[in-house]
Amino acid sequence: MNREDYRKNINISDKNYEYFSITQLSEKGYDVSSLPFSIRILVENILRNMGDGIVEESDLKNICEWKGKYEEPVEIPYYPARVLMQDFTGVPAVVDLAAMRDAMAEIGGDPEKVNPLVPVDLIVDHSVQVDYYGALNSLDKNVKKEYERNIERYSMLKWAQNSFDNFSVVPPNSGICHQVNLEYLGKVVRNDNGVLFPDTLVGTDSHTPMINGIGVMAWGVGGIEAEAVMLGQPYYMPIPEVIGVNLKGEPAEGVTSTDIVLNITQMLRKFNVVGKFVEYFGDGLKNLSVFDRATISNMTPEYGATLGFFPIDHLTLDYLRLTNRNEEAEIVEKYAKDNGFYNDYSQNIKYTEVLDFDLSSVEPSLAGPARPQDRISLSDMKNSFYEILGCNYEKKVDERNITAFNEESKEYADVDDNCEPAGIKEETITINGENVTIRDGSVVIAALTSCTNTSNPYVMLGAGLIAKKAVEAGLKVPVYVKTSLAPGSKVVVDYLKASGLLPYLEGLGFHVTAYGCTTCIGNSGPLKPEIEEAIDNSKLNVASVLSGNRNFEARIHQKVRSNFLASPMLVLAFALAGRVDIDMYNEPLGRNVNGENIYLKDLWPTGKEVQDYVGKYVDSESFAKEYSVIFEGDENWKKLDVAKSTIYKWDENSTYIKKPPYFDNFTTEPPKLQDIEKAKVLLLLGDTVTTDHISPAGSIPSEYPAGKYLLENGVQKSDFNSYGSRRGNHEVMIRGTFANVRIKNKLVDPKEGGYTVKFPENQEMYVYDASLAYLKEGTPLVVLAGKEYGTGSSRDWAAKGTQLLGVRAVIAESYERIHKSNLVGMGVLPLQFEEGNSWHSLGLKGTETFSIEGLEDIAPRKQFKVTAEQNDGETVEFNVISRLDTEVEVQYFIHGGILPYVLRTMIK
Repeated sequence: MNREDYRKNINISDKNYEYFSITQLSEKGYDVSSLPFSIRILVENILRNMGDGIVEESDLKNICEWKGKYEEPVEIPYYPARVLMQDFTGVPAVVDLAAMRDAMAEIGGDPEKVNPLVPVDLIVDHSVQVDYYGALNSLDKNVKKEYERNIERYSMLKWAQNSFDNFSVVPPNSGICHQVNLEYLGKVVRNDNGVLFPDTLVGTDSHTPMINGIGVMAWGVGGIEAEAVMLGQPYYMPIPEVIGVNLKGEPAEGVTSTDIVLNITQMLRKFNVVGKFVEYFGDGLKNLSVFDRATISNMTPEYGATLGFFPIDHLTLDYLRLTNRNEEAEIVEKYAKDNGFYNDYSQNIKYTEVLDFDLSSVEPSLAGPARPQDRISLSDMKNSFYEILGCNYEKKVDERNITAFNEESKEYADVDDNCEPAGIKEETITINGENVTIRDGSVVIAALTSCTNTSNPYVMLGAGLIAKKAVEAGLKVPVYVKTSLAPGSKVVVDYLKASGLLPYLEGLGFHVTAYGCTTCIGNSGPLKPEIEEAIDNSKLNVASVLSGNRNFEARIHQKVRSNFLASPMLVLAFALAGRVDIDMYNEPLGRNVNGENIYLKDLWPTGKEVQDYVGKYVDSESFAKEYSVIFEGDENWKKLDVAKSTIYKWDENSTYIKKPPYFDNFTTEPPKLQDIEKAKVLLLLGDTVTTDHISPAGSIPSEYPAGKYLLENGVQKSDFNSYGSRRGNHEVMIRGTFANVRIKNKLVDPKEGGYTVKFPENQEMYVYDASLAYLKEGTPLVVLAGKEYGTGSSRDWAAKGTQLLGVRAVIAESYERIHKSNLVGMGVLPLQFEEGNSWHSLGLKGTETFSIEGLEDIAPRKQFKVTAEQNDGETVEFNVISRLDTEVEVQYFIHGGILPYVLRTMIK
């Protein structure tokens, strides 16, 4: 089969284009018309890339003959069209690219050749914190503080913006990556030199699927996978199951998109869609605007799926026109209709399984206090909180069943398992000269935040209307509530200003504090000291209410135990009430100046009111204005004195950005593979060791190696920041690898934390210190593990740190697929015990010396012999299987990882 036989011409607005026709595959007997729309995108991708030396005709056959369910995974190579990054996860990629340029120059090559091979957009949105609030200058002061904290990182990002081709940066104070992607970056159909194809991407943030709401295939990946795609490498993925969700009916009056997504999240989490595509269909789709769809897609990781996909239809086209993408709308309509990507509601599509969801059954809801899937009906909120005080709720999040990237969050959710059931506790404190009582259930944080909801003008203008009626009634938000408005796009403030509603929000303390993720990722900033002291003194279970997507305990704020996701309209209502233990239907939010009770029903706008405001004040001119300057940045960005240069000038004194050692002693040809001889065990681990255990995340303890390093380099403990903010400095990150306070290394059992035993001295020390000692001796290292090694979220530093610690191989009973691929991407050999074997069954103690033979003629899934020699000279021999599963992975390993492989390819 020749892909050129499927190349067709298409004329759109008097311009000629080409595309690869998937509908023509019916001539080969493939029934593409019955495939889910999401699978059709994979069909087109493989058809278009077939014959490149990697994508084979067999791959096309496998995807065209999609079976719905697979007993064993069938992998396909997939080429996303672009990469989306945020600053926490994007900085390490920029550091790696800069190091690649250095290596290219050092061997006499042209460093300007080192650029991303597919377009990359990096949006700086994860670093701003709500330090200031409740005043007109809050935004300016928070942004100033943001630059003070992140000047080193931002300088490097500006250098990258100036110095790399195919790489764009949306500067700080501009918006949230997913909302910018939805409103501007996403094209739905891309045009590459006259060839049209579906817009697809991977992003280094778990909420990347938000853009599924306009028919763009996208999901979140770890940094190594993103860098591989950025450098033109295929993304290997198992052919997915696709769960169809049949939407019926229409939402009742007063129901918001947030209520809908919380109900859907609850349903899909119970059904278990982890690792699967979800695709929405049915007549109920016609009753969901693209704004509503984007909210539902945004919470794809919360319900556990890879995709939450809405096919292209007439509402998609309307949205593109509204957001000033008229030319794109014309191309999308013609291409999608001609090539089988347009939903006309008549298709008979086969899904793995189908779930029915009746939109008319949805009622106003929140989710909490610690998991997004734990929906609470608004009518049950008061009783539910009393159950929470009795500790009757689930606070633990199963890392195997949720794509929760801790790199996205400032706070690390170290959950306190202790709970003391009690009655309502309270404490009276003085704030700004006013005596107030805070108690269990007091709302201390109310945040209009997150792309999940600020992308939806219906709920944002709805919140503004509630604020207007509340101010007119004389209601106020209690002084102990920390209020913030952090939209994902400046368009939001444009229509709030145009509608005259912003002053009413400000009248309740909801001033614009940032254009970034803020509270949703733990950047809620400090509470007033007297509030934090009262919480500690009386062990209060206080609450946050936010319009976000994540509410894990200790994520929003370390002092706040109960966190509730809600629509912006309900965030306003609970802020006014000042507490969560309220029956919103029967109890007043407060009293007006005449002492009359004001209820939620008195403030809640009708659907027609909201629709009228949206129709009048949300227009394409605002989108055109804001996005015409999106890459320019504010005055702070413009003042950064960073010159364009081919080679990055590393600052030796920086504790945020360091040149990584991946290309030290780099040669144009890969060194000959050698067997692993006389290796020692760095860690002996059990089952289900997650990437959270392996990867540096959260705060940096001063007594651990990373903390000691920062102190030695003149950084005060108060300025440590988090591991996430220092991901561009390998010296910090390597010291934090395998340093989680909960990791259980059997070599130091029953002790927990980042400790191991150095042999042959039999001396206990930190993992990093042992690694350093072994490195000085020239001793290679291995890690022994049980089942499901590397489960949980994809984290690049779980693999990068492993390699930098000197680990040559990991031997485990089984692997999580993505972490296994990441190890290969860093040149670490993943080996698997034969079925029925384990380090425990073989009698291994971790004190042995290991040798692995046969690396010279390595091949996919090759069997190796391992010899473990004990101290008394006795040996244990056993076989392992190489988990280099494809020829491409073999090449990555031979070259020492993806980065050296790509660099050598560029040189040739």
